[in-house]
Amino acid sequence: MALGLQPFGQWHISLFGILAAFLLFSRSNTQRSSALMGWSIGVGYFAVGLNWIVEPFMVEADVTGWMAPFALLLMAGGLALFWGLAFWGSFRFCRGSIWGLAVFWTIAEMARGYVLTGFPWATLGYIWAADHTIQWVSLVGPYGLTLMTCCMIAAVANTILSKTVVPSVSIATILGLALVGGGRVLLPEVQDLTGQPVVRLVQPNAPQHEKWASDKIPVFFDRQVGFTNAEWQLDAEPSLIVWPETALPMLLNHAEQAFDIISEAAGPASVVVGIQREENGDYFNSLTVLNGQGQVEHVYDKHHLVPFGEYMPFAWLFEKWNILGLAARASSAYTRGSGPDVIALDGFGVALPLICYEAVFPQDVHGAKSRPDLLLQVTNDAWFGNWSGPYQHLSQARIRAIEQGVPMIRAANTGVSAVIDGAGRILAHIPLNEAGFVDAYVPAPLRLTLYSRTGDFPVFCLLVAFALLTIWKETRPNSLTVRLSARSRD
Repeated sequence: MALGLQPFGQWHISLFGILAAFLLFSRSNTQRSSALMGWSIGVGYFAVGLNWIVEPFMVEADVTGWMAPFALLLMAGGLALFWGLAFWGSFRFCRGSIWGLAVFWTIAEMARGYVLTGFPWATLGYIWAADHTIQWVSLVGPYGLTLMTCCMIAAVANTILSKTVVPSVSIATILGLALVGGGRVLLPEVQDLTGQPVVRLVQPNAPQHEKWASDKIPVFFDRQVGFTNAEWQLDAEPSLIVWPETALPMLLNHAEQAFDIISEAAGPASVVVGIQREENGDYFNSLTVLNGQGQVEHVYDKHHLVPFGEYMPFAWLFEKWNILGLAARASSAYTRGSGPDVIALDGFGVALPLICYEAVFPQDVHGAKSRPDLLLQVTNDAWFGNWSGPYQHLSQARIRAIEQGVPMIRAANTGVSAVIDGAGRILAHIPLNEAGFVDAYVPAPLRLTLYSRTGDFPVFCLLVAFALLTIWKETRPNSLTVRLSARSRD
């Protein structure tokens, strides 16, 4: 099932995995066995899909390396609880209905994106990211696409399990054609980039274990300055240059000299720089915009922080027991910013800044005060290792662009830096683990998508209605009697 995620992109294999899950669920005969089945399937899916989660713990292996296997097991086991509840609820309230599982499984995926600040990474609908089918997120969002996928597979499973073949085959065929064929219909045409502004992305490729080493800091800074000052790659001069998350080693409060050097190298272009800052004893993971005169025009503070990475849940507990490595993090956490906000960029319109992890959350992008013309992500994907993590993060950035119908500029420390159009096409990029820069035309926003207007609320209401309808249908006296009779005959 997890092979549909990046870097594999084998969605057809994922569909067989989802079908197997439905068929296994049909064999459960108790609430407990259903819950255990869902949890076990979830553990396997998340252990494979989120295997990169061990990488941050290996940066300081002597301090936190021992936590790596526990982190993966706890993460997989914790997220799998949502799936266990979905399978349990389907058996408990829908009498083991296949259609009930399709609805409850989608509800679990939506809950996973919101509960306890949320973690929607590897959402089931993301198996379509390598196919045109992903264009459906512009209409129904990631959870609507997950529901459509689950209903299609539920129809196939029902065909296998039931003697009434025709209705199920019809539903499966209609949904299958709608998903795959409709995705191609929804794909916008390639835009004409004539006259569009040019951005330069800077990728220093600073490995995390070297990023803050005193002898390496000048190397990475000079590398970024050199890329900023390099000759143009296109006919037009870049009017915006973007450095990645935490690109500078000093705080914003002490960055005047560095800003002067950057401004001189950039000339008249504006420069976006990821940097940390301090205010009244609070520390922020921030993004700043320098104008052509080297003055700070905008400062944005990251508001959706990474649990256990940028802040510690239950910090008092780790400090009290002085748990190795975590106690230090608990006392030096970031402070969250005020929330999603837009900034004006000369020549590019209104941009929505996203720092690293914030691009994972569709609700954060939808929660901006106004629809942006551009999504602007700076990130340090060196934390995610060299395999699946960076590509999955890039995939989710593409999905955010499709949902909103607007382009995205993405600068990543070790890659993959990219310019993405409003249909999710990668127009220019710098490969993973390569130092360099790329100039690219930035397309105009595409259509105003339905999802950019509505967010997740319509799908949430639909899920509630479907859940109530399924519960009512499956618990009617006639339905219950037939099911009990069938089970007794078996």
